[in-house]
Amino acid sequence: MTGLEASPSFRLAYVPGVVPAKWVRIWNERLPDVPLTLVQVPAAEASDVLRSGEADAGIVRLPVDRSVFSAIPLYTETTVVVVPKDHLVTAVDEVSVEDLADEVVFHPLDDVLGWERPPAEPAFERPATTADAVELVAAGVGLLVVPQSLARLHHRGDLTYRPVVDAPQSSVALSWPEEATTDLVEDFIGIVRGRTVNSTRGRTPAQQPPAQPKRKHPDAAARSKPAAGRSTGKAAGRNPRGGSGGAKGGGRGRPRRRS
Repeated sequence: MTGLEASPSFRLAYVPGVVPAKWVRIWNERLPDVPLTLVQVPAAEASDVLRSGEADAGIVRLPVDRSVFSAIPLYTETTVVVVPKDHLVTAVDEVSVEDLADEVVFHPLDDVLGWERPPAEPAFERPATTADAVELVAAGVGLLVVPQSLARLHHRGDLTYRPVVDAPQSSVALSWPEEATTDLVEDFIGIVRGRTVNSTRGRTPAQQPPAQPKRKHPDAAARSKPAAGRSTGKAAGRNPRGGSGGAKGGGRGRPRRRS
């Protein structure tokens, strides 16, 4: 043994579109001695990164393999269609899948919506990434349907988006290998769930010392006993008939003098 131990640290994987800044800030306030390292990974590779131990936990897109991973759903995103700013779609506040029936809609290889078959006319070739598909939308070749966070991530001044009310949605969750639920993972769970710094949920509370019996005041015993010579029952020497004398008949009046 060298006597040297590795300092604790926490590695958090996150997928494109997720913004973990708020949780990282709270972590740094509560655990300033435990550095948190962010690891950005493609959505399709998040499970492999967690399984291999390259990250302790991850903010990922559902679904995950529940036989391997635990998951706490965080939120579900609005799905939007990304269009050029001069497109007819921009004339309305929201659209349906049917409204896109005559459009060419890209289906990138890194799609996270899990379409069985994307709406409208499929493009001649699937773009490799969402970023590539956004470039094609800007070129006026077609449209792209994605979670809102990805539309924001790839924002361009010449593009905009509108909600698609009946499209599949993407849910985001905190996930980690079920067999690797460490104390630091529990700490991060508490943060994303909004627990206060003093909450012990999810962690084993510190051992509390056994309660000490209360010590009686030294005068307590004396106060609880009757004073010496004080009667505790019938008055000493009291006549059961109500007289107050100690001798028999002592309570009777003097005899009358004969006249």
